[in-house]
Amino acid sequence: MRIPVFFLMLLSATLGAQPTRGFWLTNIDSPVYFEEGGPQRVVDACIQYGFNTIYAVTWNGGYTLYPSALMERTFGRRMDPALKGRDVLRELIDLAKPRGIRIIAWFEFGFASSYREEDGGELLRRKPSWAARDREGRVVSKNGFQWMNAFDPEVQQFMMDLVKEFAMQYAVDGIQGDDRLPALPSTSGYDPFTTARYREEHQGVDPPADYRDTAWVQWRADRLSDFMRRFYFVVKAIRPGLVVSSSPSIFPWSKEEYLQDWPTWLRNGWVDEVIPQIYRYQSDRYRYELDQIVRNQVAPAHLSRVVPGILLKVADHLAGETLLGEMISANRLAGFEGEVFFFFEGISPRSTFFSTLYPR
Repeated sequence: MRIPVFFLMLLSATLGAQPTRGFWLTNIDSPVYFEEGGPQRVVDACIQYGFNTIYAVTWNGGYTLYPSALMERTFGRRMDPALKGRDVLRELIDLAKPRGIRIIAWFEFGFASSYREEDGGELLRRKPSWAARDREGRVVSKNGFQWMNAFDPEVQQFMMDLVKEFAMQYAVDGIQGDDRLPALPSTSGYDPFTTARYREEHQGVDPPADYRDTAWVQWRADRLSDFMRRFYFVVKAIRPGLVVSSSPSIFPWSKEEYLQDWPTWLRNGWVDEVIPQIYRYQSDRYRYELDQIVRNQVAPAHLSRVVPGILLKVADHLAGETLLGEMISANRLAGFEGEVFFFFEGISPRSTFFSTLYPR
């Protein structure tokens, strides 16, 4: 399917003005969402260091970070109780928009249901039929996260409705999924709904027992790609100028492990912006993955919609200035004028580096 010319014109107007220079804003390992003056601190940092885009977490831990009537109806949890009813996202938007700073709503948790809760947490306790299942019939769990079944039409509709609810109420500039939206661990697909659908398309044959079987991986990845296609047009129907952004893992690992065939999304025009998580601790490994994207994974015509994602801080790791400089140099040599950093709390400790990175 070709992207309509009308959308291409709007996309050019939205993304073409200046390179994306952004960071992710989390409610984990950061006090911003919970402290008085937190949103102002973030906007001040954008102005001080020349950032123009904030990817603000909107859905995490099985809670929305805004008051959600849909979540209240479906799961009895209106918003993250740690926020005590405070609409921090609206505060952030109201502060950022007058300064020309874009806000992209980051639905970080995606199709995950819980973290380190074997039964899938409250979401799956209330909706057990929504669980993703592995070959042994267990709730799918990977890297500590438990998962809803992203192939289930009800689960897909819930996620669509959640995004629509937010986008219709908040003046954000875009919507972002990441390595959990749309995504599903490749150990998934052995639930009754998905196996029945597979049999219908394969003369009654069961899915392969080997979850890494190449054709079985592709079949499931194609289901998520179809969701991405529909998701794109749902968002554009709300407001055509909304940016549909994705921050997947690097390819082909993204498809092999999480069924994310994001080069296909780019090729078919089902995403406006892809920010691959090139999260590497050595500059040579970073350059290698960047080179793979440029040379082997994305056609030259689509590279303008790719923005490298850089790991700045996670847990006790804080990238050094030399490493950061080498990664930025690699971006510029590859033709990328912008990047997105994970995550906000790493900026202040590296203020010397960021004070000279972007022209202001």
